[in-house]
Amino acid sequence: MNIASTRSAFSFPMLVSGFIAVLVGYSSSAALIFQAAQAAGASPAQIGGWFSMLGVGMGVASFALSLWTRMPILAAWSTPGAALLATSVQGLTLNEVVGVFVFTNLLIVLSGITGLFARLMNHIPQSLAAAMLAGILLRFGIGTFSGLESNPALCGSMCLVWLIGRRWLPRYAIILALVTGVLVALGQRAIHFPPHALTLSVPEFIMPHINLAALIGVGLPYFLVTMASQNAPGIATLQAHGYQPPVSALTGWTGFIALILSPFGGFSVCIAAITAAICMGDDVDPNPARRWMASAIAGIFYLLTGFTGALIAILLSALPSVLIATLAGLALLATLAGSLQRALAEPPQRDSAIIAFLITASGVSLLGIGSAFWGLAGGMLAHLLLSPRQRG
Repeated sequence: MNIASTRSAFSFPMLVSGFIAVLVGYSSSAALIFQAAQAAGASPAQIGGWFSMLGVGMGVASFALSLWTRMPILAAWSTPGAALLATSVQGLTLNEVVGVFVFTNLLIVLSGITGLFARLMNHIPQSLAAAMLAGILLRFGIGTFSGLESNPALCGSMCLVWLIGRRWLPRYAIILALVTGVLVALGQRAIHFPPHALTLSVPEFIMPHINLAALIGVGLPYFLVTMASQNAPGIATLQAHGYQPPVSALTGWTGFIALILSPFGGFSVCIAAITAAICMGDDVDPNPARRWMASAIAGIFYLLTGFTGALIAILLSALPSVLIATLAGLALLATLAGSLQRALAEPPQRDSAIIAFLITASGVSLLGIGSAFWGLAGGMLAHLLLSPRQRG
């Protein structure tokens, strides 16, 4: 694609989708990253440096991989991995925690090089991938309207403006809802900027130390959680939207970027699922072949967050939680509907698809691994057991 055709294909909804993807990504789990970094013993300045490295890593991965594949490849940190770290690294030194980062990301690189992860994903039916995605998105869809109880003015006005926008300006409905939410929140004086919001931090190199017990007790579960609950849903999201991504290459490159940034606090760079779906809907562009530009734009926004350290993450945290939840849900409604349609499109696979959907939506966590993995596993088990009967 040459420069002229890229300019002609670029649209304002792509810019909006890229911005919202970053907004939702940071706002939904920035606090969790803070908790994980604090549990690891990082100072406030070091935590700011961690956000810088995460922004740079996700920005480079999103922009470069989207440009290379011409697919909406969006990177993210491992939110399930951060949750595991926040509860598992007590008693370890900061150097030992960084050693866990290096070990885990090295395993991810090796899984990409060997192709084991790609071969596994090739055996997953598209209906199950769509069902798992729908189960993940259901919680966000329900969260769209949960704010009507706690803040009906904010949530209700955003939903109403979104509906009006969908009727007359469908490609701009989300940005209209965002603007409405900000204006209402300002009127309610519900936007609170913390006093340390203008802090800028420089990443600090931390020498990794090897603690065998930590590598086995924290590193291996962290690897499994990241692959099962982050990378697998990320690949499934792309496949559910009709893309055929180079699974091994994406896994290897995102793991390699995280491996390089690990000593500076870049603990994770993975393939996004939830936020990536924001860049894949029909509202982004009617032509799926052009939606990669939305994720590339998101990569530029990620780089901006990296260059400003923790500044943007802290500023985003000033927005009311109702605004973020409503915005995320509205942005993903069309994707949720499409996922449900694809999951149930094939009658012979509906039983296994609904099982995958319900397990994923339940939020069950077993052995430290999230419901996305168990939903996929349950759906595959049902598919294997039911398929012979259906063929007979």
